[in-house]
Amino acid sequence: MHTEILLIGQGISGTFLSWYLQEAGIEHLVIDEPRPNTASQIAAGVINPVTGRRIVKTWLIDEVLPFARQAYKALGDALGIVAIGQKNIVDFYPTPQMKLAFEKRFGEDSQYLSAPADENHWKEWFHYDFGYGEIQPAYLVDLPAILPAYRALLQQRGQLLEEKFETELLQVNPDHIRYKDIEATHIIFCDGIAGEKNPWFNNLPFAPNKGEAVWVSVPGLPATHIFKRGFNLAPWQDDIFWLGSTYLWEFTDDQPTPGFRQFAQTWLQQTIKLPFKIVDHRAAIRPATLERRPFVGFHPAHPALGIFNGMGTKGCSLGPFFAHQMTEYLLHQKPILPEANVQRFQRILTRNA
Repeated sequence: MHTEILLIGQGISGTFLSWYLQEAGIEHLVIDEPRPNTASQIAAGVINPVTGRRIVKTWLIDEVLPFARQAYKALGDALGIVAIGQKNIVDFYPTPQMKLAFEKRFGEDSQYLSAPADENHWKEWFHYDFGYGEIQPAYLVDLPAILPAYRALLQQRGQLLEEKFETELLQVNPDHIRYKDIEATHIIFCDGIAGEKNPWFNNLPFAPNKGEAVWVSVPGLPATHIFKRGFNLAPWQDDIFWLGSTYLWEFTDDQPTPGFRQFAQTWLQQTIKLPFKIVDHRAAIRPATLERRPFVGFHPAHPALGIFNGMGTKGCSLGPFFAHQMTEYLLHQKPILPEANVQRFQRILTRNA
Protein backbone atom coordinates (compact mmCIF):
# COMPACT_ATOMS: atom_id res chain seq x y z
CA MET A 1 0.00 0.00 0.00
CA HIS A 2 1.29 3.47 -0.87
CA THR A 3 0.22 6.84 0.44
CA GLU A 4 1.76 10.29 0.44
CA ILE A 5 1.47 10.96 4.20
CA LEU A 6 1.12 8.59 7.14
CA LEU A 7 -0.32 10.44 10.16
CA ILE A 8 0.07 9.02 13.66
CA GLY A 9 -2.65 10.23 16.03
CA GLN A 10 -6.14 11.69 15.72
CA GLY A 11 -6.44 14.18 18.54
CA ILE A 12 -7.53 17.68 17.64
CA SER A 13 -4.12 18.40 16.05
CA GLY A 14 -4.13 15.24 13.95
CA THR A 15 -7.76 15.84 13.01
CA PHE A 16 -7.02 19.29 11.59
CA LEU A 17 -3.86 18.20 9.82
CA SER A 18 -5.81 15.38 8.17
CA TRP A 19 -8.59 17.84 7.28
CA TYR A 20 -6.24 20.29 5.56
CA LEU A 21 -4.38 17.50 3.76
CA GLN A 22 -7.72 16.23 2.47
CA GLU A 23 -8.73 19.74 1.36
CA ALA A 24 -5.40 20.05 -0.47
CA GLY A 25 -5.83 16.70 -2.22
CA ILE A 26 -2.85 15.11 -0.46
CA GLU A 27 -3.34 11.38 -0.06
CA HIS A 28 -2.92 10.23 3.53
CA LEU A 29 -3.67 7.50 6.04
CA VAL A 30 -4.22 7.89 9.79
CA ILE A 31 -3.16 5.38 12.44
CA ASP A 32 -4.79 5.94 15.82
CA GLU A 33 -5.24 3.59 18.76
CA PRO A 34 -8.64 4.08 20.46
CA ARG A 35 -7.93 5.29 24.00
CA PRO A 36 -10.35 6.88 26.49
CA ASN A 37 -8.00 9.25 28.28
CA THR A 38 -6.12 11.28 25.69
CA ALA A 39 -5.62 14.99 26.29
CA SER A 40 -7.95 15.96 23.41
CA GLN A 41 -10.76 13.76 24.74
CA ILE A 42 -10.57 15.17 28.25
CA ALA A 43 -9.94 18.85 27.43
CA ALA A 44 -12.81 21.30 27.86
CA GLY A 45 -12.18 22.94 24.49
CA VAL A 46 -11.90 26.50 25.84
CA ILE A 47 -10.20 29.13 23.66
CA ASN A 48 -9.27 31.96 26.02
CA PRO A 49 -7.52 34.98 24.44
CA VAL A 50 -5.79 36.07 27.68
CA THR A 51 -3.68 34.24 30.20
CA GLY A 52 -1.98 34.46 33.58
CA ARG A 53 -2.29 36.70 36.60
CA ARG A 54 -1.23 39.68 34.51
CA ILE A 55 -4.08 38.94 32.09
CA VAL A 56 -1.90 39.33 29.00
CA LYS A 57 -2.85 38.23 25.50
CA THR A 58 -1.89 34.67 24.66
CA TRP A 59 0.79 34.05 22.05
CA LEU A 60 -0.35 34.82 18.47
CA ILE A 61 -3.96 35.25 19.57
CA ASP A 62 -4.74 38.13 17.19
CA GLU A 63 -3.91 35.86 14.24
CA VAL A 64 -4.97 32.53 15.75
CA LEU A 65 -8.41 33.48 17.08
CA PRO A 66 -10.07 34.55 13.81
CA PHE A 67 -8.35 31.69 11.99
CA ALA A 68 -9.62 29.12 14.50
CA ARG A 69 -13.15 30.50 14.38
CA GLN A 70 -13.32 30.11 10.60
CA ALA A 71 -11.55 26.72 10.65
CA TYR A 72 -14.01 25.20 13.12
CA LYS A 73 -16.95 26.67 11.22
CA ALA A 74 -15.75 25.05 7.99
CA LEU A 75 -14.98 21.71 9.65
CA GLY A 76 -18.32 21.71 11.47
CA ASP A 77 -20.21 22.44 8.25
CA ALA A 78 -18.46 19.52 6.56
CA LEU A 79 -19.28 17.19 9.46
CA GLY A 80 -22.86 18.44 9.92
CA ILE A 81 -22.24 19.65 13.48
CA VAL A 82 -21.82 22.93 15.34
CA ALA A 83 -18.11 22.70 16.14
CA ILE A 84 -17.59 26.00 17.96
CA GLY A 85 -19.65 28.57 19.85
CA GLN A 86 -18.88 31.86 21.51
CA LYS A 87 -18.93 31.49 25.29
CA ASN A 88 -17.47 34.53 27.00
CA ILE A 89 -15.65 33.96 30.27
CA VAL A 90 -17.02 35.37 33.51
CA ASP A 91 -13.85 35.77 35.57
CA PHE A 92 -14.74 35.99 39.28
CA TYR A 93 -11.95 37.74 41.17
CA PRO A 94 -10.69 35.39 43.91
CA THR A 95 -8.93 38.24 45.77
CA PRO A 96 -9.01 42.05 45.85
CA GLN A 97 -5.54 41.98 44.29
CA MET A 98 -6.85 40.13 41.24
CA LYS A 99 -9.66 42.66 40.92
CA LEU A 100 -7.09 45.45 40.87
CA ALA A 101 -4.95 43.55 38.36
CA PHE A 102 -7.92 43.11 36.01
CA GLU A 103 -8.92 46.76 36.31
CA LYS A 104 -5.33 47.89 35.71
CA ARG A 105 -5.07 45.72 32.60
CA PHE A 106 -8.48 46.89 31.40
CA GLY A 107 -7.32 50.49 31.70
CA GLU A 108 -4.16 49.77 29.71
CA ASP A 109 -5.70 47.60 26.97
CA SER A 110 -9.36 46.67 26.88
CA GLN A 111 -9.06 44.32 23.91
CA TYR A 112 -10.64 40.99 24.92
CA LEU A 113 -11.77 42.46 28.28
CA SER A 114 -14.98 44.13 29.44
CA ALA A 115 -16.31 45.46 32.73
CA PRO A 116 -19.79 44.35 33.90
CA ALA A 117 -22.68 46.78 34.04
CA ASP A 118 -23.95 45.00 37.19
CA GLU A 119 -21.45 43.23 39.45
CA ASN A 120 -24.33 41.44 41.21
CA HIS A 121 -25.64 39.84 38.02
CA TRP A 122 -24.45 36.30 38.90
CA LYS A 123 -25.30 36.39 42.63
CA GLU A 124 -28.32 34.11 42.09
CA TRP A 125 -26.04 31.25 41.06
CA PHE A 126 -22.58 31.91 42.50
CA HIS A 127 -20.82 32.95 45.68
CA TYR A 128 -18.32 35.73 44.99
CA ASP A 129 -17.14 38.66 47.06
CA PHE A 130 -14.95 40.82 44.87
CA GLY A 131 -16.89 41.17 41.63
CA TYR A 132 -15.90 39.91 38.20
CA GLY A 133 -14.68 40.93 34.77
CA GLU A 134 -15.53 39.41 31.42
CA ILE A 135 -13.16 38.00 28.81
CA GLN A 136 -14.60 38.29 25.34
CA PRO A 137 -14.79 36.94 22.79
CA ALA A 138 -13.91 33.50 24.13
CA TYR A 139 -14.97 30.25 22.48
CA LEU A 140 -15.88 26.69 23.38
CA VAL A 141 -14.94 23.95 20.93
CA ASP A 142 -17.19 20.88 20.91
CA LEU A 143 -14.49 18.22 21.09
CA PRO A 144 -16.96 15.42 22.06
CA ALA A 145 -18.73 16.02 18.74
CA ILE A 146 -15.75 16.78 16.48
CA LEU A 147 -13.42 13.88 17.27
CA PRO A 148 -15.87 10.97 16.75
CA ALA A 149 -17.52 12.67 13.75
CA TYR A 150 -14.20 13.12 11.98
CA ARG A 151 -13.16 9.60 12.94
CA ALA A 152 -16.32 8.27 11.32
CA LEU A 153 -15.47 10.24 8.17
CA LEU A 154 -11.98 8.74 8.07
CA GLN A 155 -13.46 5.27 8.45
CA GLN A 156 -15.96 5.95 5.68
CA ARG A 157 -13.11 6.98 3.37
CA GLY A 158 -10.97 3.99 4.34
CA GLN A 159 -8.29 6.31 5.74
CA LEU A 160 -8.10 5.03 9.33
CA LEU A 161 -6.27 2.12 10.92
CA GLU A 162 -7.38 1.66 14.53
CA GLU A 163 -4.30 0.09 16.03
CA LYS A 164 -1.30 0.89 18.17
CA PHE A 165 1.62 2.32 16.22
CA GLU A 166 4.69 0.13 16.77
CA THR A 167 7.77 2.34 16.49
CA GLU A 168 10.17 -0.56 16.07
CA LEU A 169 8.50 -1.54 12.78
CA LEU A 170 9.17 1.81 11.13
CA GLN A 171 11.89 1.82 8.47
CA VAL A 172 13.24 5.30 7.69
CA ASN A 173 14.88 6.13 4.36
CA PRO A 174 16.05 9.51 3.03
CA ASP A 175 13.08 9.96 0.69
CA HIS A 176 10.39 7.67 2.12
CA ILE A 177 9.36 5.48 5.03
CA ARG A 178 7.96 1.98 5.28
CA TYR A 179 5.70 0.75 8.07
CA LYS A 180 4.49 -2.85 7.83
CA ASP A 181 3.00 -2.98 4.31
CA ILE A 182 2.61 0.82 4.01
CA GLU A 183 5.05 2.97 2.08
CA ALA A 184 4.78 6.76 2.33
CA THR A 185 6.76 9.82 1.34
CA HIS A 186 6.39 11.25 4.86
CA ILE A 187 5.26 10.13 8.28
CA ILE A 188 4.05 12.87 10.64
CA PHE A 189 3.72 12.19 14.34
CA CYS A 190 0.65 13.89 15.90
CA ASP A 191 0.80 11.49 18.80
CA GLY A 192 0.60 13.77 21.83
CA ILE A 193 2.34 12.52 24.93
CA ALA A 194 3.70 9.46 23.08
CA GLY A 195 5.99 11.87 21.24
CA GLU A 196 8.15 12.18 24.36
CA LYS A 197 9.33 8.60 23.80
CA ASN A 198 9.62 8.79 20.03
CA PRO A 199 13.22 7.71 19.28
CA TRP A 200 13.62 10.37 16.58
CA PHE A 201 12.19 13.28 18.57
CA ASN A 202 12.60 12.29 22.23
CA ASN A 203 15.44 14.75 22.85
CA LEU A 204 13.13 17.69 22.20
CA PRO A 205 12.31 19.68 25.36
CA PHE A 206 8.94 18.15 26.13
CA ALA A 207 7.47 19.14 29.51
CA PRO A 208 4.47 16.85 30.01
CA ASN A 209 2.00 17.73 32.72
CA LYS A 210 -1.01 15.96 34.11
CA GLY A 211 -4.47 17.47 34.14
CA GLU A 212 -7.62 16.30 35.89
CA ALA A 213 -11.24 17.32 35.48
CA VAL A 214 -14.64 16.35 36.79
CA TRP A 215 -17.98 16.46 35.04
CA VAL A 216 -20.76 17.79 37.25
CA SER A 217 -24.52 18.00 36.85
CA VAL A 218 -25.85 21.44 37.87
CA PRO A 219 -29.54 21.74 36.86
CA GLY A 220 -30.58 25.36 36.47
CA LEU A 221 -27.10 26.82 35.93
CA PRO A 222 -27.01 28.99 32.79
CA ALA A 223 -24.94 27.46 29.98
CA THR A 224 -24.37 30.84 28.34
CA HIS A 225 -20.83 31.43 29.64
CA ILE A 226 -17.67 29.80 30.89
CA PHE A 227 -17.21 30.61 34.58
CA LYS A 228 -13.76 31.03 36.06
CA ARG A 229 -12.61 31.25 39.65
CA GLY A 230 -9.20 29.67 39.59
CA PHE A 231 -10.72 26.68 37.80
CA ASN A 232 -12.90 26.84 34.70
CA LEU A 233 -16.51 25.66 34.78
CA ALA A 234 -17.53 25.15 31.17
CA PRO A 235 -20.84 23.97 29.65
CA TRP A 236 -20.57 20.42 28.28
CA GLN A 237 -24.01 19.11 27.34
CA ASP A 238 -27.53 19.38 28.78
CA ASP A 239 -27.02 20.31 32.45
CA ILE A 240 -23.51 18.82 32.61
CA PHE A 241 -20.50 21.12 33.15
CA TRP A 242 -16.77 20.43 32.90
CA LEU A 243 -14.69 21.58 35.88
CA GLY A 244 -10.90 21.71 35.81
CA SER A 245 -8.08 21.57 35.46
CA THR A 246 -4.88 20.93 37.38
CA TYR A 247 -1.28 21.22 36.15
CA LEU A 248 0.84 18.55 37.84
CA TRP A 249 4.47 18.45 36.75
CA GLU A 250 5.33 15.42 38.90
CA PHE A 251 3.13 12.35 38.58
CA THR A 252 3.40 8.58 38.38
CA ASP A 253 0.47 7.72 36.10
CA ASP A 254 -2.42 9.16 34.07
CA GLN A 255 -5.17 8.07 36.47
CA PRO A 256 -7.57 10.38 38.36
CA THR A 257 -6.78 10.97 42.02
CA PRO A 258 -9.07 11.11 45.09
CA GLY A 259 -7.37 14.35 46.15
CA PHE A 260 -8.50 16.23 43.06
CA ARG A 261 -12.06 14.94 43.37
CA GLN A 262 -12.21 16.21 46.95
CA PHE A 263 -10.72 19.53 45.89
CA ALA A 264 -13.34 19.86 43.15
CA GLN A 265 -16.11 18.99 45.61
CA THR A 266 -14.93 21.74 47.96
CA TRP A 267 -14.63 24.25 45.10
CA LEU A 268 -18.19 23.53 44.02
CA GLN A 269 -19.55 23.87 47.56
CA GLN A 270 -17.79 27.21 48.00
CA THR A 271 -18.62 28.59 44.56
CA ILE A 272 -22.04 27.39 43.38
CA LYS A 273 -25.34 28.08 45.15
CA LEU A 274 -27.25 25.35 43.27
CA PRO A 275 -27.37 21.61 44.06
CA PHE A 276 -24.82 19.61 42.07
CA LYS A 277 -23.61 16.06 41.55
CA ILE A 278 -20.21 14.92 40.24
CA VAL A 279 -20.89 12.34 37.53
CA ASP A 280 -17.42 11.63 36.11
CA HIS A 281 -13.74 12.17 36.90
CA ARG A 282 -10.90 11.71 34.42
CA ALA A 283 -7.26 12.59 33.89
CA ALA A 284 -4.77 12.82 31.02
CA ILE A 285 -1.20 13.88 30.25
CA ARG A 286 -0.73 16.99 28.13
CA PRO A 287 2.12 17.19 25.59
CA ALA A 288 3.44 20.55 26.73
CA THR A 289 6.92 21.96 26.06
CA LEU A 290 9.48 23.85 28.13
CA GLU A 291 9.27 26.87 25.82
CA ARG A 292 5.47 26.73 25.64
CA ARG A 293 5.84 26.65 21.86
CA PRO A 294 4.83 23.74 19.62
CA PHE A 295 7.01 21.40 17.58
CA VAL A 296 6.02 21.68 13.91
CA GLY A 297 7.93 20.55 10.84
CA PHE A 298 10.40 17.94 9.63
CA HIS A 299 13.48 16.35 11.14
CA PRO A 300 16.67 18.07 9.93
CA ALA A 301 18.51 14.77 9.48
CA HIS A 302 15.56 12.60 8.38
CA PRO A 303 13.36 14.70 6.04
CA ALA A 304 10.80 11.93 5.70
CA LEU A 305 9.97 12.29 9.43
CA GLY A 306 7.63 15.06 10.57
CA ILE A 307 6.26 16.14 13.92
CA PHE A 308 3.11 18.06 14.82
CA ASN A 309 3.02 18.15 18.59
CA GLY A 310 3.61 20.14 21.76
CA MET A 311 0.47 22.29 21.67
CA GLY A 312 0.03 21.95 25.44
CA THR A 313 -3.14 23.61 26.72
CA LYS A 314 -3.59 25.60 23.49
CA GLY A 315 -4.29 22.71 21.13
CA CYS A 316 -7.78 23.91 20.23
CA SER A 317 -6.49 27.29 19.07
CA LEU A 318 -2.99 26.48 17.78
CA GLY A 319 -3.88 23.14 16.17
CA PRO A 320 -5.87 24.52 13.20
CA PHE A 321 -3.44 27.40 12.63
CA PHE A 322 -0.30 25.26 12.43
CA ALA A 323 -2.02 22.38 10.63
CA HIS A 324 -2.68 24.85 7.82
CA GLN A 325 0.95 26.02 7.90
CA MET A 326 2.19 22.42 7.79
CA THR A 327 -0.01 21.71 4.78
CA GLU A 328 1.13 24.87 2.99
CA TYR A 329 4.73 23.82 3.60
CA LEU A 330 4.08 20.41 2.03
CA LEU A 331 2.25 21.94 -0.93
CA HIS A 332 4.27 25.06 -1.67
CA GLN A 333 7.27 25.03 0.68
CA LYS A 334 5.83 28.08 2.47
CA PRO A 335 7.77 28.67 5.70
CA ILE A 336 6.56 27.49 9.08
CA LEU A 337 6.67 30.17 11.77
CA PRO A 338 10.24 30.05 13.17
CA GLU A 339 9.07 30.06 16.83
CA ALA A 340 7.20 26.80 16.13
CA ASN A 341 9.41 25.21 13.48
CA VAL A 342 11.17 22.15 14.89
CA GLN A 343 14.23 23.15 12.86
CA ARG A 344 15.09 25.50 15.73
CA PHE A 345 16.32 22.35 17.48
CA GLN A 346 18.52 21.28 14.58
CA ARG A 347 21.59 20.88 16.77
CA ILE A 348 20.07 18.51 19.32
CA LEU A 349 18.05 16.59 16.72
CA THR A 350 21.11 15.87 14.61
CA ARG A 351 23.38 15.10 17.56
CA ASN A 352 22.55 11.37 17.61
CA ALA A 353 21.12 11.04 14.11
